[in-house]
Amino acid sequence: MSHQYPDVDVDVVVVGAGMAGLVCADRLRRRGAGVLLIEARDRVGGRTAGTEVEGEIVDLGGQFVGPGQERVYALAAEFGVDVVPTHTAGASVLETATGRLRRFRGTVPRLGPVALADVAHAQFRLNRLAGAVDAEAPWRGPNAAALDGQTMQSWIDRTVRTRDGRRFLALACRAIWACEPSELSLLHALFYVKAAGGLAAVTDFEGGAQQDRLAGGAYGLAARLAERLGAAVRLNAPVRRIEQDGSGVAVTAEDGTTWRARHAVVAVPPPLAARIAYRPPLPTARDNLLQRLPMGSVIKYIAGYPEPFWRRAGLSGISLSLHGPVTMTVDSSPPSGRRGTLIAFVNGAPARDLAARSPENRRTAVLDALGRLFGPRAAAPVSLVERAWNEEAFTRGAYAAVFPPGAWTQFGTALRAPTGRVHWAGSETSPRWYGYIDGAVRSGEAAADAVAQALRAEPAPDRRPESPESP
Repeated sequence: MSHQYPDVDVDVVVVGAGMAGLVCADRLRRRGAGVLLIEARDRVGGRTAGTEVEGEIVDLGGQFVGPGQERVYALAAEFGVDVVPTHTAGASVLETATGRLRRFRGTVPRLGPVALADVAHAQFRLNRLAGAVDAEAPWRGPNAAALDGQTMQSWIDRTVRTRDGRRFLALACRAIWACEPSELSLLHALFYVKAAGGLAAVTDFEGGAQQDRLAGGAYGLAARLAERLGAAVRLNAPVRRIEQDGSGVAVTAEDGTTWRARHAVVAVPPPLAARIAYRPPLPTARDNLLQRLPMGSVIKYIAGYPEPFWRRAGLSGISLSLHGPVTMTVDSSPPSGRRGTLIAFVNGAPARDLAARSPENRRTAVLDALGRLFGPRAAAPVSLVERAWNEEAFTRGAYAAVFPPGAWTQFGTALRAPTGRVHWAGSETSPRWYGYIDGAVRSGEAAADAVAQALRAEPAPDRRPESPESP
């Protein structure tokens, strides 16, 4: 960059108004920094999103919270948002690969005694391996390279003896990481488990990460943060270029508008961060890391009914399917019980397969699956809303970025390290609750603290005169 920026519009430009960016901007402003939050979409919230269905707000994106996620619970309390327990009363349903239905209670379905013991042994080994991983630096440790050099699939093949056990763990991989076991580094799976505090925290409803929901939807937290930030939020402004030198940064949007600041925070999913042009170019390790991190594949459906009829049949609304294309369902009905809501997730390869079909074909496939799981009434909802996250231009997938073999050990050191005056946030940068709303909140707080410290160490520059482009 040939020119410098002694005059600035703001102290910090934050790129991306998901939960990480919103929390980062809010925290910096409350510490007295001048902040501008730039968002490509016409809304805030990132991977949280809401829509109204039959008079109720439903979550199209992230929605669950659970024990150990103190930061998102604290944020909800700060804004007076109530916590609603996820409905789990009743039996869950497993659909086998051949289409048979089996009712079960707890986390692991009835697979037969041998397969059940097989899965329990695999879970024990996974937990034990995860316990030895350093969540702050997964690339450390004497076995890190060996763990990162294999996929989750290769570990399942070597560890699990029964066909039903292997099928169930592949299904669990889709449900948790929204990818196929062959796409996922074993080290990343172990890190993810460690970052959540154990496998039970990841998989369970009661006592786990799916225990609760937020009244009015998780998107409500994003909306409240944006309201508090007010005019500091700029929508419909995709960032295409970030330049920096020793004195500041220049952040340029698609329409050519440029904002000057002392520091920038990039709080967007890794594939989108990779599409921004950086001057000077990113260090090799950071650039190589971004090239290797695809998002998981998820299509989420919200099916609305006049009532939660499955409860009368003694069902919780929770299901798992080895038959597909639906991976998992959960009862997301409002606490009032005035209507019924089932959310259905299509994850991993089935999501990619479904995405290639016509909208009508996709709808038919999902309704057929719901009908098999819960009967004819489930195949005839009064409403069905779809959110295909991989088709979102400014997300490109969910729930989070997937680390393939080799990425952690070769390039992990670049994940959280600032690049000069450019800092990084987003759930992917959190060593706690990676991939969850709580991880996004924590990452925003951590980035804000790092930037605030950097600002304190620098002399304050002169401000440019107020202009239409400055906050």
